[in-house]
Amino acid sequence: FQSEVEFTTKEFLSVFTSAGLAPSLEIINSTYTGVFHFNLTLYSDRVYWLIDIPRENITKNTDIAAVEEWLVRITLQYGLNIYTTEGTLLDTVREPILHWKLGTMMKKEQSNGILYYMTHKQLSVVDMVLTNHFLVILTSLGLFISGDLRYPSSSVLMLSRVDFCGFERVDYIKGKLWYNERCFANREHFEVDYVTITFDRNRTLSEANSCFYSKEPFLEWLPCLPPVPKGTKTILSTVITFLVDQEQSSAVYLFHNQKNTIVSVRILKHNKPDLIQKFPPFSFPSSFSSPVGMIFHPRSHFLYAYGNQVWLSIDGGNTFDLIADFHDDIIKNTYHSFYTSDITLVSQSGKVYLTKAGLGKYSKIGSISDKVFTLYYDHMGFIHKLTPDHFEAGGSPAAFGNSKGIFGQAFDMGFDTALAPQYLTLNEMIFYAYVPKNEPKDRVHTKQFYDIHFGKLIHSRKTGTAYIRKVFQHNTPEGFLSSVIAELIDPFGIEEVNESSCLSSSLSISEAGNHSYKLSLQLQSKYNDISDEKTVVIPGYSSFLITTILDNENALAVATMPEIVPHNMTFQKDSWFLYNFGKRNGQTWNIYAKPCNYWFQQHDDSLSLSVLKYIDLGKSHTLKMKVIPNTKRKTLEIPLLQVIVGNPNLLEVKVEGYFDETDITLISLHLFGYFQGSTSLEFIVWGASTECYVTTFVPMLKSSCSYLKSMHHIPSETIPLEDWMSGVYVNSQGFNMIKVLPINYRPPSNMGIAIPLTDHFYHADPSKPIPRNLFYKSKRSGKFKQCANATTRKECNCTNDQKFSYAVAFSDCREKVPRFKFPVIQYPVSLQVYSEDGNFPVETPYLVTVTEVNNRENWNLRHTVPENVKKMKAYLESILSVPVYNPLGLNLSIKGSELFHFRVSVVPGVSFCNLVEEFQIYVDEVPLPFPGHTLIAVAAAVLLGGLIFIAFMFQIRNIHPWDTFKKLIRRNNVNPTNITAN
Repeated sequence: FQSEVEFTTKEFLSVFTSAGLAPSLEIINSTYTGVFHFNLTLYSDRVYWLIDIPRENITKNTDIAAVEEWLVRITLQYGLNIYTTEGTLLDTVREPILHWKLGTMMKKEQSNGILYYMTHKQLSVVDMVLTNHFLVILTSLGLFISGDLRYPSSSVLMLSRVDFCGFERVDYIKGKLWYNERCFANREHFEVDYVTITFDRNRTLSEANSCFYSKEPFLEWLPCLPPVPKGTKTILSTVITFLVDQEQSSAVYLFHNQKNTIVSVRILKHNKPDLIQKFPPFSFPSSFSSPVGMIFHPRSHFLYAYGNQVWLSIDGGNTFDLIADFHDDIIKNTYHSFYTSDITLVSQSGKVYLTKAGLGKYSKIGSISDKVFTLYYDHMGFIHKLTPDHFEAGGSPAAFGNSKGIFGQAFDMGFDTALAPQYLTLNEMIFYAYVPKNEPKDRVHTKQFYDIHFGKLIHSRKTGTAYIRKVFQHNTPEGFLSSVIAELIDPFGIEEVNESSCLSSSLSISEAGNHSYKLSLQLQSKYNDISDEKTVVIPGYSSFLITTILDNENALAVATMPEIVPHNMTFQKDSWFLYNFGKRNGQTWNIYAKPCNYWFQQHDDSLSLSVLKYIDLGKSHTLKMKVIPNTKRKTLEIPLLQVIVGNPNLLEVKVEGYFDETDITLISLHLFGYFQGSTSLEFIVWGASTECYVTTFVPMLKSSCSYLKSMHHIPSETIPLEDWMSGVYVNSQGFNMIKVLPINYRPPSNMGIAIPLTDHFYHADPSKPIPRNLFYKSKRSGKFKQCANATTRKECNCTNDQKFSYAVAFSDCREKVPRFKFPVIQYPVSLQVYSEDGNFPVETPYLVTVTEVNNRENWNLRHTVPENVKKMKAYLESILSVPVYNPLGLNLSIKGSELFHFRVSVVPGVSFCNLVEEFQIYVDEVPLPFPGHTLIAVAAAVLLGGLIFIAFMFQIRNIHPWDTFKKLIRRNNVNPTNITAN
């Protein structure tokens, strides 16, 4: 809270902190929203709040790449929309322009024209575009493209000419260089540069066989004109422009000749248009006589064609609807804001108009007198004007209003004629615009209502306001070529007797011929206190616009509704009224844009208007929107929110809409993804005013794998990071669960501990000896990855993330691994999938395969297979030729020693993502091998040999032990001993 006096600032802060209020900072982009809270406590020597946010809390990526801009919103206490301010967060680590080597700053006198000399011919710049990675310049002698600006090869910007087949170096190109903002999305997961080149040339169809695409890899995607049969000599219409519709996989052409203007949409095959037309060509009416170009609204499928009219297509060029007609003026440029859905139209005469994406209404917001200028919207929706001499910023949009201060105050969209009001009901009326009979034909259009007036407010100089709901063009009644139906908001003021004394008289009406009527006053009142262009309103009958004062008692008028004219009737005073909506004696009425009448809200309270949602295979997603009216008006029978799907073939969409008891419109969309691709959705508050900050919400939906989605192994025991750093974590049994691997370690193979055969090193250091490298097969195995071409461990440039990564790609960097006692019995392999929508355990229908990356054995898995999974398991195993497991309840047992490195992969067909996870287990304290089997075998052999030797000796000496034993038994039976007789 800034103040010129420091003491006052401290007082401000003390008031808020004593009330328990402290600011909250929200960081937003299309896939991320994070809220950070400032500490409530203030130090005595500070007059500000301070917060320190580590970069890693927001993003960990460090590569130089064009990424999406981050919006920063600060509020005093999160959830309370007070003292809100916005700004930008710039990632200086990744922003390419901060890593460019810029040259010498050009002087002002050098900026009026850039000349380049090639083979003694002057080359001038026609247009240029700065994309994510390249600078593209369209010149009079061709197209030039820079190298990758992220990694300049020298301090001088090098440009190379792009050769187009069909265009020689001597060709002079007239046209404009466009970049397709809808596809050119500045986000780290979608970095593609799209450029469209418009050639203003008349070419025959045979000449059109020449391609409009480049042989340069950067511009390979540029489409060709479709091939035509040989011998065709028909003159091709001028190609005004063509665009690539990525959502619909089509190329959209705008052709024009002296007779008509046509849009042709052709299917793209291998990034080139096919002969097959996707839709029948759309022909514009002859009134669209001066087309200038087409453009997609950024990141949406709204296609605008503009010139002396503006047309909108919401179905990829199949059909168009007229939005605006500028008659003798021509729209030369359009400027778009994705964030606020603003579209600014600048005409040839310098007039500036504003519409919103998808809305069928527009407003005049001012004019620009600068001869040379350009406009642009920043990512927060603020508009700016740039001229060779100065720069003007639109300023902050107060209370979420439009930032168009550079165009002046609110612009009157009225016109120079009289209006005649006609009541339909107490709350609804028609305004007819009067066109005199002698009006020159080239001026008739300046005295009519047009589409621009739709959704606007009519204001009376006296008092009163009405909202224009419908606009009509017609030939009758006589003198009125247009009208509007308006909903009365505030009653209009009528003329009083002290202003027009004729109101104290009675009034009679009779026909005067030639579609006019004679109005006659009775008693002593005169018309000398009333001017023409006032309107007589008689409840229940037609209104009359006074056109001519005949004398003090009579006047001529035209009727708004001739069918209900009261013929030869007289009306007493106080039964008829006068309204003044004339223009002859000063301006009595105006038309302005309606203040914002609806608030747009996402159901999850997310404040980001740039949302990207991913839908995985077979999964669903629900989007909920809310439209809140801030005016009192009757509830409509249909929702105020229109929903349009850019590519309806991609997703299954179910829509539910309803009103609640407070007239709030709620819309729920249930989206199901089955095919890979991307599309935009448009939520349009079709009844909203152009003054609203946002009228259209355009989320991007990708039926594909989210770059934030991944699978992770959940260890049986979590080891804190600080213990990993120290290498010591003792469990409850006093066992250290961290193993520091030997330098240049390789796990053993099936041939023995001393004979490793794997190519993967762990804890690599090229400067140190390689252990277990005595045998020939071991010497041939083992390859450095991160440490390739390095001479020391430091040169491997291992980051902390790589040192703690289980991925085999970073095995060189891995120093410490989890340690377990031998044997490992029924270790639970617990897996979870993490995404932007939360995390969930991996279970059916997800099935997995498990491999040991170093081809080790002595391990096995145990799992249960439900009946409904057995057929799928058998089918997948026949295709993949590896065992397939149910991830739920998966247990691992290991009877080997040292390091085991496992990779778990989800089988294809259940997710668009390639879900893979790796984990490592080091088995230690394996008991020494016990030689029991050998000893038992030797003892048995010795015993058996001894018995055989004894039997042999008995046989030689004729000794029969069994016969001797039987004789002894018989002797004991004949002479028993120890018998006592009584």
